Parts: sequence; C-alpha cells; structure tokens
Amino acid sequence: MQIADKVFIVTGAASGLGAGTVRMLTENGAKVLMADLQDEAGQQLARELGQTYVHCDVTQEADAMATVEAAKALGPVFGLINCAGIAPAAKTVGKHGAHALDLFQKVISVNTIGSFNMIRLAAQAMQTNEPLETGERGVLINTASVAAYDGQIGQAAYAASKAAVVGMTLPVARDLAPQGIRCVTIAPGIFGTPMIFGMPQNVQDSLAASIPFPSRLGRPEDYAKLVHQIITNDMLNGETIRLDGAIRMPPR
Repeated sequence: MQIADKVFIVTGAASGLGAGTVRMLTENGAKVLMADLQDEAGQQLARELGQTYVHCDVTQEADAMATVEAAKALGPVFGLINCAGIAPAAKTVGKHGAHALDLFQKVISVNTIGSFNMIRLAAQAMQTNEPLETGERGVLINTASVAAYDGQIGQAAYAASKAAVVGMTLPVARDLAPQGIRCVTIAPGIFGTPMIFGMPQNVQDSLAASIPFPSRLGRPEDYAKLVHQIITNDMLNGETIRLDGAIRMPPR
C-alpha cells in the first residue's frame, strides 16, 4: 500500500508517538484524521500540518463512531494507527493497600478496549473499500509495549492491558484476512515522553544507558519509520514487532 492520497486515522495524535506518526503520514502525502482528548494541542498540530482534528475518547462507542465517520468524509479509510493510551503505576498491594480496582479497569478500558473499539469500527469501514492491486483494503496498527513481556514492578495493569493488545493481533488479522485487512502491533521500549522528559537529566541518562544499542531514548520518528514500513510492506501481518534497542526490562 502506498501512503500518498490515502486516509488514515491516528488516535493519541496530539503528542508523542501519535504526533510523530501524523507528521510522517503528512510528509508522505496522506490525509489524516487526528483523534485525541488534548484538544488544544491537537487542533494546533492539525492547523500546522493542514490535517483534520476531532475530539475522541476511544473508550466511548459514540466517539469512535463519529471519528470513523469524520475520516470517511475525507475519503475511503485505508489505515488506523492506535496510539492512544495511559500508563499509571501501582503495586498489587502497596503502602496504601490493595491496587485500586477502578484504576485497573480504567487502564484496561483505555488501552485494550479502546484499541479494539477503534479496530472494529475502522475495519468495518475498510471492508467496503475497492481492493488495491494487491487485494488489500486496509491496515490496522496497534501500540503495545515491551511491558507486555517484561512488566516491571507497579505495572500489573499496564502490562495486562498491553499483553491483551498483543494477544488480539493474530486473531484480528485472521478474522479480517478474507477482507484483505491486515493487523500489526508495535511494542515500543523506552521512548522519550513528556513524563520521562520531566525527570532529572541523570535519570533520563540512566534510562538511555540501559538500552543495549542504540543507547538512547526512542523517538517518535523511530516509531513512525516502523509505521511507514508496516503500511507499505503487505507481508507484515498478524505480528507484534518489538522496537526497543534490544532492551529487556528489569524488575524496577
């Protein structure tokens, strides 16, 4: 699949990995429907790049449906990149007692259910596309995390939510294969985020040094390069790809 002139939906598009993906898609001639809860940042980036922004809570069916409809207004939807997610930390039992159940449910709701909510509706729209020469009608790209495999202390909820995203990748790809729709997941390692950039420089340096090679924090453009490859290489399907500089996370 070529990117130029295709319509893509990006969730979590206002910052971080999502914003990096929107920039890459724009540079390659795509029309992007940007979805996020950060309205001011999202609208500013959309104006800068000449794209379209909508407010979207991925956990809400009505929001997700409205987002897909807004994307369809731009043309046939050929791609979804799920970057929306949250990463709170809490121990199973900590100094203040047992892990709050509502926090666990919220993480699962956003990271797992929110991803699937967008997948199912975007795929429904894609199946009506005229197939490309390759027979393809669309591609779904999810964001998991190395925590799905190497969850650290305090990451029970986050690791569970991302492991579920990994787990759904192959069955979704199999479900949608007859329609020519692919599903691939990226599992990033330690990437530069506003949370990490808010840490002392020595902590950032320590995190970067823990990555075998390259010994630096991941960047949004690193993620976007892999998104580009997944979109354009139609043999990539039903797989989760670690993007982590060979790191394996320690307990803490």
